[in-house]
Amino acid sequence: MGNAVRPVTVVTGGTRGIGAATALRLAAVGHDLVLSYREDDGAAQRAAAEVQAAGARCVLVKADVSSELDVARLFAVAAERLGVVTGVVNNAGATLHIGDLADTPVSVIRHVIDVNLVGVILCCRQASRIMSVSRGGRGGAIVNVSSAAATLGSPHEYVHYAAAKAAVEALTVGLAKELAADHIRVNVVAPGTIRTAIHAAAGDPGRPDRVAANVPLGRAGEPDDVAPAITWLLGSEASYVTGAVLRVAGGL
Repeated sequence: MGNAVRPVTVVTGGTRGIGAATALRLAAVGHDLVLSYREDDGAAQRAAAEVQAAGARCVLVKADVSSELDVARLFAVAAERLGVVTGVVNNAGATLHIGDLADTPVSVIRHVIDVNLVGVILCCRQASRIMSVSRGGRGGAIVNVSSAAATLGSPHEYVHYAAAKAAVEALTVGLAKELAADHIRVNVVAPGTIRTAIHAAAGDPGRPDRVAANVPLGRAGEPDDVAPAITWLLGSEASYVTGAVLRVAGGL
């Protein structure tokens, strides 16, 4: 497949965990990638090298998805370096803290909502502006990464995170209807407990093992369990799917 016809997909939080696994899978099926990240330059370089080894072009952009200016720059770099963006995976997320809401600092609550909800809204807004056929775009697909927490609520862990993810699912349902005539599909993948660095960043690196017994399938998930679902929703086989929530949570 030549570069002129390769899909160009932006993956936020695309250099670790679910994002990195998704980027590698997308590279393998013919996408060129723009991967955003916040801090870990080493992980970003490793992810880019793996994507390039799979035959894809890859651009790294250090960006804060909760910043309007950073989001605009992310999409501008994508267009400048790789061409017309045809897909977006809003994967960047964080829990940051585990505990009752009463014991969660307000600064943490605001940060979690900024990353997990405001960041998705800003990226969806920018994607809508550049992908809508009524605005001169070519259409495409957006996949928002939610969480099983959106319906489970995550009591005594992070109900504010669960609330943000529930809002992402509501956003997706509405935006799918809003953008359907513009040839943009919008869907959600809602993972359960997945072995990524998000748990350690919240101070509980052993959480996947601790909660695995509650999962009907009897184990925590891996990033490679989620990546195929995201990839499918971006592809032509899902051409009649929009406004859907695809749960990848081991039965929860």
